[in-house]
Amino acid sequence: MTQPASATTSILGDVGAVFRVSVAIVVIFVLAAAIAPGAVERAAQAVLHATATNVGWMYLLVMTGFVFFVLFLGLSRIGGIRLGGPEEPPEFSFPSWLAMIFSGGMGVGLVFWGVAEPMMHFNDPPLGTGLPRTAEAAQTGMRYAFFHWGLHQWANFALVGLAIAYVRFRHDSHGLISETFRPLLGARVDTGWGKAIDVLTVVSTVFGVATTLGLGALQINSGIAQLTGIPYGFPAQLAILAVIGGLFMLSAMTPLDRGVRLLSNANMLLAAALLGAVLLFGPTSFIFGVLTQTLGEYLGNVIQMSLVTSPYSNGAWVEQWTMFYWAWGLSWAPFVGSFIARISRGRTIREFVLGVMIVPVALSMLWFSTFGGAAIRFEIFENAGIADAVAAEVPAGLYALLDQLPGGGVLTVASILLVGMFLVTSADSATFVLGMFTSKGVLNPTRLVRVLWGCLQLLMVVVLLLTGGLDSLRTVSIIAAFPFMLLMILIAVSLYRDLSQEIAARDEKARVLEQRIERLLLRESEREAAEKAEAEVHPTVPENGQGAPSTDLEEDGPGR
Repeated sequence: MTQPASATTSILGDVGAVFRVSVAIVVIFVLAAAIAPGAVERAAQAVLHATATNVGWMYLLVMTGFVFFVLFLGLSRIGGIRLGGPEEPPEFSFPSWLAMIFSGGMGVGLVFWGVAEPMMHFNDPPLGTGLPRTAEAAQTGMRYAFFHWGLHQWANFALVGLAIAYVRFRHDSHGLISETFRPLLGARVDTGWGKAIDVLTVVSTVFGVATTLGLGALQINSGIAQLTGIPYGFPAQLAILAVIGGLFMLSAMTPLDRGVRLLSNANMLLAAALLGAVLLFGPTSFIFGVLTQTLGEYLGNVIQMSLVTSPYSNGAWVEQWTMFYWAWGLSWAPFVGSFIARISRGRTIREFVLGVMIVPVALSMLWFSTFGGAAIRFEIFENAGIADAVAAEVPAGLYALLDQLPGGGVLTVASILLVGMFLVTSADSATFVLGMFTSKGVLNPTRLVRVLWGCLQLLMVVVLLLTGGLDSLRTVSIIAAFPFMLLMILIAVSLYRDLSQEIAARDEKARVLEQRIERLLLRESEREAAEKAEAEVHPTVPENGQGAPSTDLEEDGPGR
């Protein structure tokens, strides 16, 4: 009976209950959605409505709290703690590190929503503010695009990444979400409690990554349909996913420092080229004007936008947009956070927070200002038809914008290639992280485990697109993210307790060292004072301090 288990272990690596239970849950969902897609969609909608009605406010409060918490960690004394040895250098160069963060984070989402979100808000203003297709609607839409892709999104990734990197590189523990709970649960982390946490993490990650892969397939399908006339629909999306799957399987066969790193660097170069082309050939001055004004509006209204629940209007806008984004970010947090943790060894917490929270947010704002701002400019002043294209087919807005620029066909091909590369990078990174989670936290899971998770992710995307397309992707993200959000609250508490203990131990060590130095200095000063006093005393003074004998008495004595 032990031989099959041994053979399985040798093929898959050191997997256990978390692997088996997680695979079973995902397979059951895929089968149910494939057999009865209508029933699964109706059940998901019912759960979504209950979640949004009863605990939707919690998404907003918790996500805002994460922003303040992570910034506090980076800017306080805690920020000086290094994720590794005291003098350990970073594993990757700063540019490669940022490229991998950005590519593994929101690369596909930015390309998909860069034109689509501002134009959708332009067509239907957020929370019913203002009239559709007006300057006010455009201004409000850009502000909410900044908000949805700003500090809140990346605070999720930074929190999970910090927690995992800290326990992995400071405590030399396994890179598992459950390990971050050890300050709270103690040895119970090694029991069913810890395994339940890891299973929930894996399932949430699979749903979150599936959402992104689905969005990418829709985006590529829209571009190919425009170039070739192939119909926009499920058959084409299925073929696209098959090609993407084959490519990321090849990437999964290479080590992390070659496969994902090289793809990430290539992604950044191509994204920068596409961004630069739109900046150069588009309305450059208008774009930077949009960036400046929207940044000011975002910073001035971020608190208010963070806590809007529209309880008086009974509207669904917050559920469809802000809650979706926060849930999507939460479901991506285990994957992106774990991946960022894996590549951040040797960084200080301050470097980590600023690198994850500031640089990607700034790039996201520049991206939305460039693509969304240019689309609004062409739509308002030249009636380019971009708003109608987005209303008919959400991902078509990007290509409608590129048609307004010189060399639009070449730019369209470049954008399709960019989305494909982002998808391969995201899928490859996700399979790596899922392999870590289900292989007891090893840094290099076996290739077979990674390939298996890649196949399950692709099957998940297929059934989600089959059950309801974009709406189904949104619904499942929100549902799957809620339980993990509760776990993230506990992760924050546990991380702060762990960091506080290290700071307290460091302060105690410094206090003891200071006392020892003071004692040594006191002894040194006493010794110096004694030497000085000894040097000031005449050499003929006897040790009893009674003074030297009188010369007269010595002379008189013998005469008497």
